[in-house]
Amino acid sequence: MFHLVDFKQRFYFLLIALFLLGAGNALAIATHLGSAVWTGTTVNLAHVFHAQLGNTLFVFGIAVTVLNQLLLGHFDRRRLISNILFTLPFSYLVAAFTVFWQWLGVGQLNLPVRLILDTLGIVIVGTGGSIYQRANLILHPTDDLAYIIRFKYLNGSATFGQWASYIPPLLLLVFCGFWLKRLDAIGYGTVVALLVQGSIVAWADHHIFTSLKQHVDVVAHR
Repeated sequence: MFHLVDFKQRFYFLLIALFLLGAGNALAIATHLGSAVWTGTTVNLAHVFHAQLGNTLFVFGIAVTVLNQLLLGHFDRRRLISNILFTLPFSYLVAAFTVFWQWLGVGQLNLPVRLILDTLGIVIVGTGGSIYQRANLILHPTDDLAYIIRFKYLNGSATFGQWASYIPPLLLLVFCGFWLKRLDAIGYGTVVALLVQGSIVAWADHHIFTSLKQHVDVVAHR
């Protein structure tokens, strides 16, 4: 059971994390220099289907939520609700912030400035990830996917679990590349995210909102 004060604190930090994740992912998208793998994949799928980014992010999140249930091999209601509750606000925050950054003209800035902003976007995403994982109230479906693969299929290997979870978006990127004859939101920022996002999360764990401790009682152990 939650202690009410503890729950309020964790919910407050979850809201901050969602804001940071939305702003950071959108900033990386707006620079046109590459975002994280899952986000970049969704951008390309939105172009393939001529759909709004927020709607595409939400539908993609639901698809991964269903995949998680299939990989589990049984219905997990708590996990299902957790994934959907995260996907809904996250999807439309990213879309809204993308419009905002584009309105500010981020995509028209010179290359050195966009490189800095793209890097900053990835750092913000890693920081938001650290906060929301420590609060541990709900999980993004893609993070849950990595967790399921790690512990159900790969004997707890965090590295192989993370890389295996990238197989679906990478296959979709191949499809999008053939369809569009190009790839958007994939590039420098994607490489940075792959190489250092884990380190950014670890750094933020010890330097950002240090009063927020790791909570493992709700989602992490199943």
